[in-house]
Amino acid sequence: MLAVALLTTGCADTAYLIGSATGHLKILKAAQPVDYWLTEDSTPPALKQRLLLAQDIRRFAVSNLQLPDNASYQRYAQLPRRAVVWNVVGAPAYSLTLKTWCFPVAGCVGYRGYFDEQDAKLEAQALRAQGLEASVYGVPAYSTLGWMNWLGGDPLLSTFIQYPQGELARMIFHELAHQVVYVKDDTAFNESYATAVERLGSAAWLASQANPAVQAEYATFDARRQAFRALTANTRQQLKEIYAEHDNSGSDGGQPPEAGGQAARKAAAYAEFRRAYAQLKQDWGGQGPYDAWVANANNAAFGALAAYDDWVTAFEALFNRQPGDWRALHAAVRQLAELPRAERTRRLQQLLAEKPSPP
Repeated sequence: MLAVALLTTGCADTAYLIGSATGHLKILKAAQPVDYWLTEDSTPPALKQRLLLAQDIRRFAVSNLQLPDNASYQRYAQLPRRAVVWNVVGAPAYSLTLKTWCFPVAGCVGYRGYFDEQDAKLEAQALRAQGLEASVYGVPAYSTLGWMNWLGGDPLLSTFIQYPQGELARMIFHELAHQVVYVKDDTAFNESYATAVERLGSAAWLASQANPAVQAEYATFDARRQAFRALTANTRQQLKEIYAEHDNSGSDGGQPPEAGGQAARKAAAYAEFRRAYAQLKQDWGGQGPYDAWVANANNAAFGALAAYDDWVTAFEALFNRQPGDWRALHAAVRQLAELPRAERTRRLQQLLAEKPSPP
């Protein structure tokens, strides 16, 4: 899963602000131009190949997908950890609506990012103490939305540079898309747009740039991803229906959720989700790339996943109006971004009824 660790300038939480600024500056300090790594004798040959591939992908993003041509992803940083940022999300026991944190530059977002995993776990504990369900997950990359290009831009990172070729392309396309359009206070819009760009862009890149072996590897992985997303989407819908009943049962003098049966139905939905995943895993020959996510799945995790999926089909439909015209897509998305949120949502809902081009 991808995420954006957004700028938090002006945040009232001074300790958090200092931690975020310090963490990002450490990454900037560790980053060196790709050419430096390519000429260093100590750089492993496999890494050199990956850095060259990343530069090819970046050039494709600029020339074919009309994504920004700037300082981002022209430097590389080797990090001593498995993730660059750990995100914390929280949601009530009977809702998929995420708790939000608001910042002057970034607006309100449904997660809070930490450069230290332990700090993220402590924040999750605090949310649980407030009665929320919480989830912590590591993310391999984040975007500063182009604000840091004067300092060298967002670098390539060891946390994702060794991804399979198709996945590496998706990552770069997704993060560059955040520099094209970003709307304050609308995480689902931002992430769904970037996800649509990565899906459509990677399909174009694979078709024209990848060899048959890479295409086959990607097809296998992506088929499993789509099956898993279909499963989670179905479970989200079930949970929404259960929680909609709760909204009408306890807040106006009615029965509490336990007495009304919502707690039991919620438990059954989660049990069925895990059973269905076990079947998928069996179909995949026992391989389970989503085991950890499924084991820790809760309302917060499902709420976070929704941000990356809700409007993807709508953006694909928008692209389908002028297939292959990436300038037109980005321009249309900018127009949507300028609308009041209610009107923007109405337009996206209309787009959902249109048939998108295949990813």
